Amino acid sequence: MNTRETHPSDLTEVKRPSPSRPGTGRRVLRAVALTATVPYLGLKAAWLCGSHLGIPEGSVLREPGSFLIAANSVTLAMDACVILLVLVFTRPWGIRVPGLLLTVPVFVATGLLTPILLGFPGQLLLRAVGFGADPVVRAARAPFLDPWVFHVVYTGFTVQGLALAALFVPYARERWGRAWRGVTGERLPSSTGVVAAAATAVGLAVAGVLLYWACGGAAGLGAERAAEYSTDTAVVSAVHAMCALAAGAGAVLLARGGTLRARWPLGLAWIGGAATLSWGAWMVIAGLGPQLDGGEGPPGTTVLIYAGQMITGLLTGTVLIRFLGTRRPG
Repeated sequence: MNTRETHPSDLTEVKRPSPSRPGTGRRVLRAVALTATVPYLGLKAAWLCGSHLGIPEGSVLREPGSFLIAANSVTLAMDACVILLVLVFTRPWGIRVPGLLLTVPVFVATGLLTPILLGFPGQLLLRAVGFGADPVVRAARAPFLDPWVFHVVYTGFTVQGLALAALFVPYARERWGRAWRGVTGERLPSSTGVVAAAATAVGLAVAGVLLYWACGGAAGLGAERAAEYSTDTAVVSAVHAMCALAAGAGAVLLARGGTLRARWPLGLAWIGGAATLSWGAWMVIAGLGPQLDGGEGPPGTTVLIYAGQMITGLLTGTVLIRFLGTRRPG
């Protein structure tokens, strides 16, 4: 018998706006999220049509090639999926979309956008207080994209991520709210505990290396990437380390059960697991694919860390699925 408890405050049903009756706030968020996709989609469409908007002279992005066309097409399609997710969360038919068909893209979107939501503001803050890269160093680097492109694109991603989160939480509360009500409850089977422990161990190892790189360590990075170290790259490494730690912590807390409110370890496991799996996979694909600058790909140690991120995310996802399978049906 399932003995998971429900907190008394969770028994009170509150009528909230839903996909079948979105309130003013959700309609505003929908408009904001849809608008935030325009800059990135516009740039990608322009590049696919042969425009060099935002691409300086001498950039490798000006060189035509099937890989760049494929990469731009895939990333354009991925951001276009944000539009579909926004409509699912705010239209009457959205509540009837099959759970698996929705869960996978939401998990991937969470994973890809979370490090940007954490890292991009952190980079801007460090630059604002004078810890950004030296202008001379920046000027010496090979041109890639005009600086305004990064600001426009990552600002758009940040707005997308915040708006999507604000739309998804009430949607998920209405559709799957019982999954995170109450406390974590009984301990999961020992086999799941082993998986959770493995997620934590791999996550700790990955986080340790990433924090070492964030602090300026160069071992395992390769000469080129070590030379590119800056506060920006340090923030990126630190954020991914945090995500790996969150994934491992969430997995262990879900597996061991107890009286902790379920929403907290679920949030850690969902966000941390999604970020480690999605970004690990993205970086493995990018690292093993053709290099835009014609140079060598990342060294084996770096690829191993990316693989470690993927493993952490997969193990955490396994614990998530096992935990959610034990919750009372809605």
